Amino acid sequence: MNRYENPRIPSEARVRYLDGDYQVETPGTFVRCAVTGSAIPLDELKYWSVEHQEAYVDAKASMKRYLETR
Repeated sequence: MNRYENPRIPSEARVRYLDGDYQVETPGTFVRCAVTGSAIPLDELKYWSVEHQEAYVDAKASMKRYLETR
């Protein structure tokens, strides 16, 4: 654990979403779902959009955003 990580204090991370991966720009413990606003722990993050640079809590939220933007 580095000096920026403190598991007792939840904080929002700033993330750059890439194809098949993501890069943490500002350390934190979670990101927010762009559709629901719920917190997604970084170790559970599975759905995001490279085009929109957004995270999604699940496949349903991802599909909802996809349909809204097409």
